[in-house]
Amino acid sequence: MLRIAVPNKGSLSEPASAMLHEAGYRQRKESKELVLVDVENEVEFFYLRPRDIAIYVSSGRLDIGITGRDLLLDSGAKAEEILQLGFARSTFRYATKPGTAKGVEDFGGMTIATSYEGVVAQHLADHGVDASVVHLDGAVETAIELGVAQVIADVVETGISLRNAGLEVIGEPIMESEAVVIRGTGGNEPDPKVQQFLRRLQGVLVARRYVMMDYDIRVEDVENAVALTPGLESPTVSPLHHEGWVAVRSMVPSRDSQRIMDELYELGARAILTTGIHACRL
Repeated sequence: MLRIAVPNKGSLSEPASAMLHEAGYRQRKESKELVLVDVENEVEFFYLRPRDIAIYVSSGRLDIGITGRDLLLDSGAKAEEILQLGFARSTFRYATKPGTAKGVEDFGGMTIATSYEGVVAQHLADHGVDASVVHLDGAVETAIELGVAQVIADVVETGISLRNAGLEVIGEPIMESEAVVIRGTGGNEPDPKVQQFLRRLQGVLVARRYVMMDYDIRVEDVENAVALTPGLESPTVSPLHHEGWVAVRSMVPSRDSQRIMDELYELGARAILTTGIHACRL
């Protein structure tokens, strides 16, 4: 039975469970459940603290897990990401009071406060900077005001909270993070059950990005129409009972679907429909 770690709380928890549900797996109904056995799919889910998942997976006790790239790198665990999941995206950056420094090269001798000590220490080492790193849990914006550090390193979304604290973002991003599937490094040959699990999640990712588009078009306009809807490999084109017309079916990016429908209509396409995709295998 495949043993999988899933975040039990925080920004990773609900999106991870939602994706697993879309992929056909049972998920817990109560937040107090720590273990769930999906007998039909031969999977056992363990709901763990996101920060601990990389450690459990690297130990070999669990086969794979879902966590954040930032948490994986910060843990220093012997684990690697094998699939990007596209949610819980964040940017990790330095911030300080205006005029303190222009970039990481100016941090020598300073103290940097962060909740991600491992990530920051490695980033400083990569740049040859000798600075102290102090670990703080939770919001770190007040560390500078209280004299604990001269610089902070934290997740930056809009930057509003930093500006409210009188701080500015400096230098290039330390890293870009998102939810990922991880496995231990140095393992055996790929497990067929793991590969099946990954295919299911990849199917969900594709289904979320695409819609199925159907339309009717005159034969003489087919080439121009399918140039707008090339599909993943090639569209399906079928003759209609009405001579001189064909029906076309193709997958198109959902974010572009309205624009494509407008352009198809201008070409003379009619009966243009889009349908959501719930699952797929490519």
